[in-house]
Amino acid sequence: MANKITSKSAATAASKVLRDGRTSATSKTAAASALSQREKGGKKK
Repeated sequence: MANKITSKSAATAASKVLRDGRTSATSKTAAASALSQREKGGKKK
């Protein structure tokens, strides 16, 4: 299985979906999946 990494812009969009109370459970599941594929790390200085 190939390693897939979510882009920064996609991760930002997914984060907004998770924080928005108006989104559906399906949307939140997809957003969480995208964030789980984001590289671990943190902010670069």
